[in-house]
Amino acid sequence: MTLEALLVIAAALFGIGVYGALSQQSFVMIMMGLELMLNAAILAAVAFWARSGAGTPKGQLLAVVVMTVMAVEAAVGFALITNIWRIRKADITEKLKALRG
Repeated sequence: MTLEALLVIAAALFGIGVYGALSQQSFVMIMMGLELMLNAAILAAVAFWARSGAGTPKGQLLAVVVMTVMAVEAAVGFALITNIWRIRKADITEKLKALRG
């Protein structure tokens, strides 16, 4: 694939992620939108890496770091969602008036 095609796919993924994060009220759907945006960033970074310097592992290292951040973000996010569900029985954002306990 060409660099332009990969960047178009990354932009489409990012756009879908932004729409999903901003239009949904469910915590899980907001998290999925954020994950799509991070996946688009990884795809763009790897596409640039493959085009510019395929001999150096810097692009691969960046992708691994971003995937690690995604895993930590997902774990912390779902832990927070589970805690909010246990305490307030809220599964959408409108049920939360304030985040103080």
